[in-house]
Amino acid sequence: MGNYAKIANTGKQRVVIIGGGFAGVELAKSLQDADLQVVLIDKQNYHTFQPLLYQVATAGLEADSIIHPFRKIFLKQKNFYFRLAEVERVDTALQVVETSIGLIKYDYLMIATGATSNFFGDPQMEKHAIAMKSIDDALEIRNTILYNFEKSLQLDDEEQRNSLMDYVIVGGGPTGVELAGALSELRKHVFPKDYSELDFREMDIHLIQSGPLLLKGMSAEASAKALEYLERFGVKVWLNKRVKSYDGYTVLLDSGEKIITRTLFWAAGVTGAPIAGIRPESVLRGNRLQVDVFNRVVGYSNVFAIGDIAAMVTEENPQGHPMLAQPALQQGKLLGKNLMRLRAGEALLPFDYNDNGAMATIGRNHAVADLKLFKKEYKSQGFFAWFIWMFVHLVSIVGFRNKLEVMVDWVWAYFTYDTGNRLIVGKKHLNHPVEKTIISKTVE
Repeated sequence: MGNYAKIANTGKQRVVIIGGGFAGVELAKSLQDADLQVVLIDKQNYHTFQPLLYQVATAGLEADSIIHPFRKIFLKQKNFYFRLAEVERVDTALQVVETSIGLIKYDYLMIATGATSNFFGDPQMEKHAIAMKSIDDALEIRNTILYNFEKSLQLDDEEQRNSLMDYVIVGGGPTGVELAGALSELRKHVFPKDYSELDFREMDIHLIQSGPLLLKGMSAEASAKALEYLERFGVKVWLNKRVKSYDGYTVLLDSGEKIITRTLFWAAGVTGAPIAGIRPESVLRGNRLQVDVFNRVVGYSNVFAIGDIAAMVTEENPQGHPMLAQPALQQGKLLGKNLMRLRAGEALLPFDYNDNGAMATIGRNHAVADLKLFKKEYKSQGFFAWFIWMFVHLVSIVGFRNKLEVMVDWVWAYFTYDTGNRLIVGKKHLNHPVEKTIISKTVE
C-alpha cells in the first residue's frame, strides 16, 4: 500500500482528524487534555474564517486577516500533531488513511472535510463561474473585479465594456446577499475614485435567486428587509429565476431572458466532500455522510463525521442540520467529550443543536439578524443588527492579531469610505480573453 508517514509513536491511541475547518479545529481543541495522540490532516496549513471570505473578495480585508496557522492555534497543545497532506482515500478495514505523504494509522477517524460548491452537474457552469469556498477563490474574485475595470478603460465598444463592468451573482443566501451588498458599496464609494474615466452608472449588479425569497431559512422580516436594502442600493434582484446556462459571456435564464457578463459568481449551493473508501451505503444525497445522534458514521464503530459533511437525519431535521458554522462548532465540541466518555465506558451524549439564529449584512449600517437567546427569538434590522453582526464576527475570528487587523480595517473603511486592499496579485478568472474581441481605445 505504501510507506507510513513519519509521525511519532507516543504509545497512545491515535485520533486522526481530516479537515481543519470549524468542526475539525473545535474537535482538536476539545481533546487537549485527553490521553490521546491527535493528528490533524489538511491540504492547507491554516484555518480559514469563511464567513468573511466575501470581504477579502471585495478588497475590504487582506487574506491573512482571516486565516491562522494550525501550528500557531495549537502551539501549547502537547498531544497535537499536524500534517500538511491531501487525503486520497481511507481503508477502514486496516484503519489507515492514504495521503500524499504516506499512510497514517488511526484508532479513531474523524471526518470533517466540509463542503464544496455544487454546480448540479453542469460542467460549463463549473468552468466559467467563480465560486467562493477558499482564500484562493476570494483572491481570484478580487483580482478579476479589479482587472475587469483596468481592461474596461481600454474599450470603445459599449457592449464589451459593459460585459466587464456588469456582475451576476447566483444564489440569494447569505453569501450572495453579502457579496451583492459589498459590490454596491464599492460601486458607490470606491470605484468612481479609482477609475474616474469610467461611468459607474453602467455597472450593473444582478442577484439571481431561484426561489421567491432571499435568505431562505431566516425570517420573512429578514428576507423582505434584505430585498429592500439591496434594491435601495441599486442591485437588480431576480426572484423565481434560474440560470439555465452560462458560456462565459451570456447568462441565459429559464425565462428566456439574457444577461451579458464576463463574471458570474456562484453562491447557489454546496455539496459534501466525502472521502473515497467510505461504504456507499453511508453516503446520502448531497454527498453527506449519514451519522447517528453521536456523529458516528452509520455502519462503523470508530469512524465519525462532523460539520457540513455530516447528515444527522432526524424527524426534526430530515435533511440533516444546516451546513453552517454553529452546528460544526457544537458537534466538534460534543464529539470530543463523547470520545473520552467512549474510552471510559460511559454512555454517549446525543447531539442537541442549539440554534443561536442567523445574520447577514447588506452593507454599511444595514444588516438583518434573527437571534435566539434563552429560548426567545429576537429580530433586528438596520444599524443595531449590523453592529451585532460585526461584534459576533469579530470575537469569533481566531487569533488576537487577526481580530485587531480586522477591527482596524473596518474602522478605517467606515470613516474614510475606502478599502485599502485593491491589489491584483495572483490568479485572475478570464472568460473569452477580451483582447480577441474588443476594439481598443486609442489615445489621441
